[in-house]
Amino acid sequence: MHRCLAIRGSDDMFGGMSIAELRKLPPDEKLKILEVLWGDLAADENSFKSPSWHQTELARTEEEFAAGKIEVLDWETAKKEMRNQFE
Repeated sequence: MHRCLAIRGSDDMFGGMSIAELRKLPPDEKLKILEVLWGDLAADENSFKSPSWHQTELARTEEEFAAGKIEVLDWETAKKEMRNQFE
């Protein structure tokens, strides 16, 4: 079953589901919801401002990558590995 979330007027309701109901979802369903939400946020880079710590973290990660300390995975492989952790 595919679920779509739509935020409706109340901070504690998402697509007719309460936060308590969302917390009861299995991990794989939660991950799918996160992917949808992240995709929505990422669609408009001007919709929010990154927190101040973000630039520092990006610089640190870039340094580790340049030093060969970070294993790089394509997004599809990374998603599969994350999903496998919950199955």
